[in-house]
Amino acid sequence: MSLESASMDLGGLMERLGRNAVAAASVLALAATAAKNAALSAAAAAIRAGAAGLLEANARDMSAARAANVSGAMLDRLALDAQRIESMARGIEDVLALPDPIGTVAAEWRRPNGLRIQRVRVPLGVIGIIYESRPNVTADAGALCLKSGNAVILRGGSESRHSNAAIHACLLEGLRAAELPADCIQLVPTTDRAAVGYMLAGMADYLDVIVPRGGKSLVARVQQEARVPVIGHLEGNCHVYVDRDADVRMAQSIALNAKMRRTGICGAAETLLIDRACVDTHLVPVVRTLLDAGCEVRGDATVQQADARVRAASEEDWYTEYLDAVIAARVVDGVDGAIAHIARYGSAHTESIVTESSATAERFLQRVDSAIVLHNASTQFADGGEFGMGAEIGISTDRFHARGPVGVEQLTSYKYVVRGSGQIRP
Repeated sequence: MSLESASMDLGGLMERLGRNAVAAASVLALAATAAKNAALSAAAAAIRAGAAGLLEANARDMSAARAANVSGAMLDRLALDAQRIESMARGIEDVLALPDPIGTVAAEWRRPNGLRIQRVRVPLGVIGIIYESRPNVTADAGALCLKSGNAVILRGGSESRHSNAAIHACLLEGLRAAELPADCIQLVPTTDRAAVGYMLAGMADYLDVIVPRGGKSLVARVQQEARVPVIGHLEGNCHVYVDRDADVRMAQSIALNAKMRRTGICGAAETLLIDRACVDTHLVPVVRTLLDAGCEVRGDATVQQADARVRAASEEDWYTEYLDAVIAARVVDGVDGAIAHIARYGSAHTESIVTESSATAERFLQRVDSAIVLHNASTQFADGGEFGMGAEIGISTDRFHARGPVGVEQLTSYKYVVRGSGQIRP
């Protein structure tokens, strides 16, 4: 096959996906809540029943990934086990349990001329999701788009293609059981990288929004090349600030969990900030807790004095999202020093303050301009499921439409419904 004919075949494939998605979206937008919930329930059941097949498909992906010498963080994101499969099923059921946002009245008022105006939630339409590694995104994204009345075109990474296809098959079982169009949730059936470019630049007639989920290079490409609106974040350079009024044991526990629970997620802490006023009491315990857990610490001159294992930090370290067992650590001048550091180096994703002072906490929470700010809690709570949103497609650092976890409600827009009784405008 020539390159020209291959290109035409890809274009035809993507065009068909787009047309089918638009047709399915028109049906799904009007689907009853009961039908959407029935599809989700059947999909969750199919995932549980098909666990053995999912593990087999994932084993093929893992074997290929190891042969390609991918990083440990990538392998962690790619891997499925019985617990993660059950978490996928529960995540779908959590979305099922959420109120249906479509058709809800967000606001209502009556004008002096008698017009009754309502702002009503509606689907976005057709969503394109481009993601890497994590096969659970297939389940989360499919469930969230279905519940919010949106058709979706999923383009997963080639490294997880077998896992994604197996999960997608379970979602299709759910749609069939509820007699909803199979094209409500489509998976791009090719690993050709040109498909990504086509989604970004060639499907503006079909896609209403694109959501990237993956590494910095993928998200940057999507933001640069997309011809439709994008919801996403470039990176998660998250911070934990230990204040002078922090309980030292709590600080140790939160810093350890924020960094080491799962190092490869966007909510993992990448920088530790310590108040200069508590260096004598808090620095050594917190830093050694991280070091003893196998975390590499790269610190400023003061942090290096805390333990001989601390390596010198460079200017670049303050900007870095490691996604690995590495953390940068620096001493700052109180809460305002922490706020200034985050404003300069942070990515507006997630930041946490550890302190027993409510006044200091409020100053931090009000003045740090990130999508998620926490007090006395790990940054690893930056997750739609942990927020009670059922699941999420990702964490948005945008300042318009959606910010923070992108769940069911964030995948809707609204229209104004105006009811009159013959009014005309003078």
